[in-house]
This record gives sequence, C-alpha cells and structure tokens, in this order.
Amino acid sequence: MSLFLHYLSLPYLLEGIELTLQVTALGLAGGLLLGLILAWMQLSRFWLLATFARGYTVIFRGTPLILQMVFAYDALPHIGIKLPAVIAAGLALACNEAPFIAEMLRAGVLGVDRGQLLAGQALGMTPAVLMRRVIAPQAIRTMIPAFGNESVSALKNSSLASVIAVQELTLRSTQLASSTFDFFSIFFASGLLYLMLTGAVSGIQLAIEWMLDLDRAPRQRRLADYLPLSLPWRRVDLTTKLQLAEKTALSAATETAAPDIVTSRARLLTREERAKRAATIARNNIAVEVKDLRKSYGPQTVLETLNLTVRVGEVVALLGASGSGKSTLLRCINHLENWDSGIVRVGGRRLGFRDDGKRLSPRDIANERASVGVGMVFQQFNLFSHLSAKENIAGPLRWVHGMSRTDADRRARELLERVGLSHRADALPRHLSGGQQQRVAIARALAPNPSVLLLDEPTSALDPELVNEVLEVIRRLAVDDGLTMIISTHQIRFADEVADRVAFLNAGAILEEGPAHEVLTNPRHPLTARFLNVMDADRAKGAPELVRWR
Repeated sequence: MSLFLHYLSLPYLLEGIELTLQVTALGLAGGLLLGLILAWMQLSRFWLLATFARGYTVIFRGTPLILQMVFAYDALPHIGIKLPAVIAAGLALACNEAPFIAEMLRAGVLGVDRGQLLAGQALGMTPAVLMRRVIAPQAIRTMIPAFGNESVSALKNSSLASVIAVQELTLRSTQLASSTFDFFSIFFASGLLYLMLTGAVSGIQLAIEWMLDLDRAPRQRRLADYLPLSLPWRRVDLTTKLQLAEKTALSAATETAAPDIVTSRARLLTREERAKRAATIARNNIAVEVKDLRKSYGPQTVLETLNLTVRVGEVVALLGASGSGKSTLLRCINHLENWDSGIVRVGGRRLGFRDDGKRLSPRDIANERASVGVGMVFQQFNLFSHLSAKENIAGPLRWVHGMSRTDADRRARELLERVGLSHRADALPRHLSGGQQQRVAIARALAPNPSVLLLDEPTSALDPELVNEVLEVIRRLAVDDGLTMIISTHQIRFADEVADRVAFLNAGAILEEGPAHEVLTNPRHPLTARFLNVMDADRAKGAPELVRWR
C-alpha cells in the first residue's frame, strides 16, 4: 500500500499529468473554435460551405486519432511545418474533436423551438441578436452534458500522444513500469489519477448545469442577466426612446383613470352607431394594404391573388377553415414568409423590398419590422422558454428598441398588470397555464406600441376554460385602445362583438367580406353560410359561452 501511495504522489507521474492537461486543453480549445466554424458553415445558406464542412466531418470522424497525431508530427514537416510534440498532439486532438463539437453545436441550435425564432423575428430581432439572446442561451444549456462527456473523452484520448513521444501520464507510467517491473501498482496509480481528472471534469459539468438551471438559480442571476447590455445593433435613438417612455406614462395614467368595467362593442353599438363608426374608419388612412398577393409551397397554392385593405383603427376578423390561408396571410403581412408575387404595404411602406425592387437582407428586414411596428401573437404562444414573463416583454425592448433596463422593466410590469399577471412576473413560461402564456405573448406584442397587431388563432391551442381570459384581453384592446388589428379566429361570436369587418377565406382567396354583423348574420356566399352553420353546430355541442368581463 505504501508503494502504491508513493507512485500516486511521484513527481515523475505528476509532471505527466501536467502534459496530459496541456494536450487536452489545446485539443478542447482548438476543437471548440474549429467546431464553431464548422457548425456555422453547416448551418449556412451557402451550400458550398456546408458541403466543405460535411466533407471535413466525414474525413476526421472516419480516421483514427493516432494516425492524425502521426500526420501532424511527422507529415507536416515535409511541407515546412515543424511543430513541437505537445503542439502537434494538441492540434491533432483539436482537429479530431472539432467535428463532434460541431455536431453538438448544430444539434443545440436546431433544437431550439422554431416558434421562438419566428417570435424573435416578428419582434424585429436581427439574426445576430436572435442568436445571442434566444438561440445561444437555450442551446448552451442542452449542450453542457454532451460537452462534458466530450471533455472526458478528450482527456482519455490525450494518452495517444505517447505515439509521438509526448511524455504524458500514460507514457511515463509505461516507462516507469518497464524499469521497475511493478506494473500493477504503477498502472493502478495511473488509473486513479485519470479517474481523479475525469471526476473533476464531471464535477465542473454538474456545477455549470446547476448554475444554468433556471428552476434553481436565483432570478437575478439567470444567464440573460450576465450578457452585456451595450449592443451596437440597437436601432432606436434617444428621441424615440423618450417618446416611447412618454407614451408609456400616458398610457398608465389613462388606465388608472379609466373604470375597470368594459362593455363589448356588439352590445354597446346600435346599427346607426355601427354605420357611423364605419364611416369614420373609412376616412382614416390605410394601415395595411395587400394587393394581388400570391403564395405557394411547391405545387400547392396557399394564397391566390388576394387583396385586402385595413384602415387605421379598424378590426378585421379572418374566418375560414383550417388551410384556407389565414395564417400564411398574417405571416406575409409581417414578412415572416416570402411570397411569389404581389405587394404588401404597412403604413404606406412596402415590406421586404428596396426602392429598386430588390429583396432586403434578413438584417434589413428585421430593422424594417422594428421601425414599421407590426406586432404579432402566435397560436402556440412562442414565448422564450429561458426567460421569465417579465423578461419576455422587457428583453426585446432593450435588445431591439434600445430602452434602458429600468424603462423596459417598468413597461413590462405595467403590461403584465394590465393583462392580470403582475403576480406571475418572475414565472417561467413552463410554469404558466396556456391562457397565462398567451396573455404574456399579447403583452409582449404590445410593448413597443405597434401600429398594427396581428393575432393568429390566439385561442386555438387553449383548453376551452382558458379561452375567455384571452378573448377578453383582446376585446379590451379593441374597445378601449382602438388598436388596428387583424385577427384570425374561429370564435364567431367574438368576431361579431369585436370586429368591424369580416373576411371569409377559402382556398387562399377572399370569397366574401363586409361589415362583421352583416356577414355573420346574413352571409351571401354559400360557402360562408356553410362554414358558419358548421361553427354554430360545433358551438351548440358544448363550446363555452363567453363571459362578460367585469
């Protein structure tokens, strides 16, 4: 036993540990850097880069590491590159680790829910901001266990550096055993030293996982708070920021003064009042104009020369069966989808194209979304799962619109209070009910004071008992704020109460449109009548009635 302890603390073996750690550190650092490049190339839109990265991956994953080390040490000198043995071993290990790390990175990026990416784009995030604030924080958390495993593997693979005479732990153990013939004690001590090193790596991995655990880490120390706030791509100047803050203060004052009793528009307005409101809206400027819009996915045409005009302050409900093109139309308005032909204008500005007709880059489209002001609420909520309810609202205000943390947090708290969720400000999305998540999503879309709000089936993913709480929030926006809204919905009664106009879509075309109450009570097109009859029949089978919001 004393001899075993002697070998365990022998300086000769301990010096071998130092060389082992050097090779491992070089391999992991270089592998991470090269892996980032390979992952970026594989995720690139340019097929040539992706092909090159895939070819590299096939070659280095398919050949033994020991041959790569021999090549780095013995073959490179033939082309004038002579490397020290430790550097050559680290280089070979890095080149070998890079494809595995690249695949881990790629899997982490692809594993982030696509709905969150769409939400980030709709909020005006550039690709760089989206990567830094939404994709990377979530991808890193999923990659930590795999990267810890790869670190242990690299530590053990560093023993192959002995083939090019690097005096690391394994080679020194072999040399010592050959001279003393005490193979068992020496290799047992060597194995224990390796176990201590890999145990330390595992401990570091678990500590990082604990630090990044959103359910256990203190709220004030979440990963998002560690990232610097001074971003060079913020796009709103100080004047705009102050104007937005003034709007926030004015909105808060108005809400405080207003009574907390809301009567639905359908119950409040008579036929004459509806006609008067329609005449008033007809004099307003055009908020959204869709002209001859055509969109197809391969051979399937989703939108066929569709035309739609929405004026400032108008609420338009899109009705139609699933697959009729409602969601695609909304995504085209916000340029989350490219279209084949036609024109989309918001506030008189043509989205997605320069003055010369050429398409904008993804970064320029993001800038355009942020400046035009089109908010969007999705079917599946699409909240950023790594951020609290408050941070889901405040974060985009800081990252996209350049608001200070104080102003953004104040705006977030005001909106959460408005939708009845001030007590859940620090809750993660997975700890909220579906109705609560959708209300947070609505508050997030409202945060930058959009000129137009698009709502894509905002209640379709909710349980029936949660539908009312979301519909009442939307109703209040329409009644109190006079916000311009385009709503895709199957809630017929809600459309009758809130919408000024209804458009019925079928096979990518608008078959019928007109005043909401008129179309819904006396449809002219037979397909519209059939759809409404089916919806009425479904509601009669047990769909809940809307409860008045008091």
